[in-house]
Parts: sequence; structure tokens; C-alpha cells
Amino acid sequence: MKSTIFGHKALISTLTGIALSIGVVSFAAASPGHGSAKKPTIGQEGEAAHATKTIEVNLEDNFFTPENITVSKNQTVRFVIKNTGEFVHEFNIGTAAMHESHQEEMMMMVEHGMLEVDKINRDMKMDMGEGGMMSHDDPNSVLLEPGETAEIIWQFPESAELEFACNVPGHYESGMMGELTVGEPDHDSVELSTH
Repeated sequence: MKSTIFGHKALISTLTGIALSIGVVSFAAASPGHGSAKKPTIGQEGEAAHATKTIEVNLEDNFFTPENITVSKNQTVRFVIKNTGEFVHEFNIGTAAMHESHQEEMMMMVEHGMLEVDKINRDMKMDMGEGGMMSHDDPNSVLLEPGETAEIIWQFPESAELEFACNVPGHYESGMMGELTVGEPDHDSVELSTH
């Protein structure tokens, strides 16, 4: 009887692992955070020449400065992101649901040794199956070691309620996220060209 119970547990564990793997692989194809070929629906990579606003963002140990950001719809923004903390941190533009799914990928990076508390093993790539590789190189996200600085140039869509967040395991849960408000239909005074 015990071997049958253990056999069922092993089968359930295997099937659960396969289901989770399929979910992670299918999400990776549309991920806002790691190696996706598709553009996220949260906006698109912008051109530096079209940036009309520069926002400096400090990544500190489990909070951002500033904590909230407001931009105009269709605006192209240059983010200058500095990790002034002692740990690895991420700046990622997305929706709450996107961040929740992305956190699973970040956990996998930790489990595979790509991501340490204060170090990123950038030479490592993680096989997601079906030819998909995970690397942290999407235009709406940067992952920085302590003391590093990077830039993101991002053109925002029509009005939206987004978040910027750090999805390193435990950081989002500790409050390392902020609201990113794109325009407000009743309050927009400037509508910028995207040409």
C-alpha cells in the first residue's frame, strides 16, 4: 500500500512539475521581463532623440526613490536608474499581473544560480525549453548590481495604470514597487507626437 501511495505522490509531483514548466514556458514567450520577442502592451521602447522627460530613479534596499511616477500619454521618457542599495535590484515597467508572473522567472534565476543577493551571473543563460532562453534583456527592464547605473527609454501608451517594480524574490512583497500613472484623460494638457 505504501508503494502505491508514494507512486501516486511521485506521479502527481511529476505532472505538477510539467504543468508548471509549460506555464512558465508559455509565459516566457510574452514576458515583459526576460527575452521575449513580442513587444509588451504597456508601451514600447522609445528613441532617445524623442525623450521629452528624464526621470532619475534610485533603487534602494527595498524601496524606490521616487515612489510614484506620472507621465503623459504618448510621452517618451528617459529613465536613469541607479542601484544605490547593497543588493541586486530590478526596475521593471508592467502591470501587477505581469509582475506576479515575472516573479516566478526571477525565482528560477535564483534557483539556477544566475542571480545572487549582490551579484548577477550575466554569462549564464537559462534554457526554458522549446528553444527559448531566458536572459534579462528586455527594453522595459533592467537588473542591476549594487553601484550600477542603466537607462531605459520608454514610450508610454494611452492612459494606463502601471507599476514599476523590483521582482527579485522577496523585494516586491517587501513593498519595492510604485505606481506609474500614464496621463489622465480629464487632466492631460499636452499630447506629444510619436513621430
